[in-house]
Amino acid sequence: MIKAGGVILRHAITPEILTRIEHDTRPYIQTDTEWTGTFFPKETRRVCGLAGKSQPFIEGIVGNAIFQSISDILLTSKLGCWIGEKWEEHVSPPQLNNTIIFSVGPGARAQGLHRDDMIHHNKPRSIPVEEYKVGQDVGVGFFVAASRSTKENGATRFIPGSHLWAHETPPVEGLAVHAELEPGDMFVFFSSCYHGGSANWTKDQERLLYSFFMTKGFLRQEENQYLASRWEDVKGVYDDGMLKTMGYGLSAPFLGWVDLRSPLNSLRGETELKDLY
Repeated sequence: MIKAGGVILRHAITPEILTRIEHDTRPYIQTDTEWTGTFFPKETRRVCGLAGKSQPFIEGIVGNAIFQSISDILLTSKLGCWIGEKWEEHVSPPQLNNTIIFSVGPGARAQGLHRDDMIHHNKPRSIPVEEYKVGQDVGVGFFVAASRSTKENGATRFIPGSHLWAHETPPVEGLAVHAELEPGDMFVFFSSCYHGGSANWTKDQERLLYSFFMTKGFLRQEENQYLASRWEDVKGVYDDGMLKTMGYGLSAPFLGWVDLRSPLNSLRGETELKDLY
């Protein structure tokens, strides 16, 4: 991962989980309206806010132990600081950044190569791989193929090693490779890598992709999880660990409180002042 910027994990998700997610989300795909901007081709249909729409997506994909371990290793932040005469160590685990399902139909044009860390104004510098420091990236993306993802039907283009490029360096199409996947395969990559969806040249193939990104716990989330999914739709569905991953916890020390309480305590109407983290 550190050398290439992205890797493919084969057979990461079972067919049963993929089927359950499609059962939950196909109605949303079918009712999505045509994209009128330029970032996505108009043949793309999307489903966002997956926490309130598909429990199997959150628990089976976002909650996958391997995926979360990758996030923890690459995105966890640690800080030591003085509070009076006491030196304290604080840990900020990563949080869910966004959840999107992409259904890319025949005729879709190629998406421009881009870096997703632009949302956090990240400006990487040019370095050799030997100088890479775990923690310098602000996000990691996870793409799970729900159907075959091929060069012909628009598999993600990706420039290996581009996470080591300077911020000012433009993408070069000739250096891009296609992350071709079978259903259940996962492509995981740093958000500082240049990537983009490719053109779907087929006449009748849908490329169905389940995606989410993780980011550092002290950064603003790309998808506003609290408005994208109602609290009424997630409380009692997910355990506290997943709710904290979704953003309902605190980033130590003291970031994200409500009336000096954890958001979970506040939402549950608990009045006792507890340890913030």
